[in-house]
Amino acid sequence: MGASFADTDLNDDDDFAETHEINVTPFIDVILVLLIIFMVAAPLSTVDLPVDLPSSTATPQKKPDKPTYVTIKPDLAVAIGENPVKRVDLVRSLDAMADSSKDRFVFLRADRSVPYGELMDVLEILRAGGYSKIKLVALEGVPDTVLPPSAPANPKP
Repeated sequence: MGASFADTDLNDDDDFAETHEINVTPFIDVILVLLIIFMVAAPLSTVDLPVDLPSSTATPQKKPDKPTYVTIKPDLAVAIGENPVKRVDLVRSLDAMADSSKDRFVFLRADRSVPYGELMDVLEILRAGGYSKIKLVALEGVPDTVLPPSAPANPKP
């Protein structure tokens, strides 16, 4: 059973009825603009040096908010983040950074073609400069090459 309480004779001069709906179009526009900003800014916040990292099966550790990456490129050049530095200036450049605490973690990345001795030289430079909290960076997953168990040197016929 329905009833209408509107008196059509008294409200003829009121042509504009109030609407009780929220206009969401400006809200959607703001969200889309923010989405575009984050899509453009996200790739810029990562270190993007072309380094072929080795794989590791170790459990990944939590990254700090602003990690400090030291990279050894395939041509044996050293970089902090994306800025190339000379090996003799490596510790001085790390000390000149805004968060220059020697207790922070330094993430060392090296291309898989870098000889082990070169990696150890950079580790020694960092250790001599007072940076003892160094973490090695590798790709997550199964290693590319799995070595077979060693066979005996002289197998018997």
